[in-house]
Amino acid sequence: MAIDNQTPIQLRPFAKSDIKQLINWVDSPEFLLQWAGRGFSYPLDEAQLTSLIKKTSEGDPSLLAFTPVISKTGEALGHVQLSSINRTDRSAAIARVLVGPKILRNRGLGRKIMEAVLQVGFEKLSLHRIYLNVFDFNHNAIACYEHLGFQREGLLRDTVRVGNKYWSHFIMSILEEEWRVLNKKTVST
Repeated sequence: MAIDNQTPIQLRPFAKSDIKQLINWVDSPEFLLQWAGRGFSYPLDEAQLTSLIKKTSEGDPSLLAFTPVISKTGEALGHVQLSSINRTDRSAAIARVLVGPKILRNRGLGRKIMEAVLQVGFEKLSLHRIYLNVFDFNHNAIACYEHLGFQREGLLRDTVRVGNKYWSHFIMSILEEEWRVLNKKTVST
């Protein structure tokens, strides 16, 4: 799979045909927890992901799941979700950001996926605020999010128990005006 920062990607709805690939990318309980929080249990299976698809297909869903793909070939690159979509307050959370193939991780593809999901959130859904949670030890993801304009709002300490240890996470957000300035777009009123 040849991909670089110039390779166009797009998001398509997560579908039943994506289930097997996503399961193959999640190879340990720790990786599943880091990627999906407590929303799924290990081993990830078809029943859990079929339930996800059902939630996204309900009328006016508060959850949208996407498979990032190479625009020209349609080859799947990962997974990303917009969750807790609140149309009244115009906010949503980005969740479960995954660059699937290990060989493509830490090469800037996560940033491309984030740019695409931010575009959906701010341009198609007309959101005002998009936020996310990221474990404090995930330095590459934090740097990616800050590069895209996310700001740290706070550290939630010892929120997830893993064996005898606890993981903490940052909550980060970006507002519509900040995103538009960074993308040199006019803020609509």
